[in-house]
Amino acid sequence: MKNVLCFTDVTLTYHTTRGETTAAEGLSFEVGEGEFLAVIGPSGCGKTTLLSLAAGLLAPSSGEVTRAGRCGYMLQKDELFPWRTIEKNIFLPLEIRREKEKNARSGAVELAKKYGLGDFLQSYPAELSGGMRQRAALIRTLAADPDILLLDEPFSALDYQTRLNVCEDVSKILRGEHKTALLITHDISEAISLADRVLVLTARPAKVAYSHTLDFGDVVSPLKRREMPQFSGWFELLWRELNA
Repeated sequence: MKNVLCFTDVTLTYHTTRGETTAAEGLSFEVGEGEFLAVIGPSGCGKTTLLSLAAGLLAPSSGEVTRAGRCGYMLQKDELFPWRTIEKNIFLPLEIRREKEKNARSGAVELAKKYGLGDFLQSYPAELSGGMRQRAALIRTLAADPDILLLDEPFSALDYQTRLNVCEDVSKILRGEHKTALLITHDISEAISLADRVLVLTARPAKVAYSHTLDFGDVVSPLKRREMPQFSGWFELLWRELNA
């Protein structure tokens, strides 16, 4: 498996008027092509900082971050523009990149239709449920055809039942489109149900404490994984490691 994102001995130190804070130290891991990697860690350990490094929004103080291709970034909230239709929201990354070709736009529309938004393209965000808005946000991110999806706790603003449904949607879409994904989450169950592999970070300064490849075989449905006997075992193990 080819690696599309690599962190090699990455350290990041913030400098402020009150001194300096080391957010990550000696952080090393990789994400393989087509892999779904989830990252969990204690509150305040720098999980979102890790995504900023992955996206190239921050440069490491030392070490190296390498990526093979473009990154797409999905935020905690859908951040859809309320004055634009769903179709025009989905076209936004193409407009930013000044891609006016009909093929790019028709591809984005086909993606929306494929994943249940075809009847809502002329609707406005306020007319959609939270789950459907989050699905639209994911389609918008995919419209630019990124090689790596960076997911920053994308379900945290949703109620529990909606989160379960949207997790199922996201898994289906990302695996159906054969995308590489890096998910940051504070939810252990979410990480287990979605990912191929889970990294556990230490408290700040963040480094990788544990890496686990999950053993669900060909089962990729988050809801079905939650029903499997090994799910509780993984939860107990990750809970202990996270709170060690």
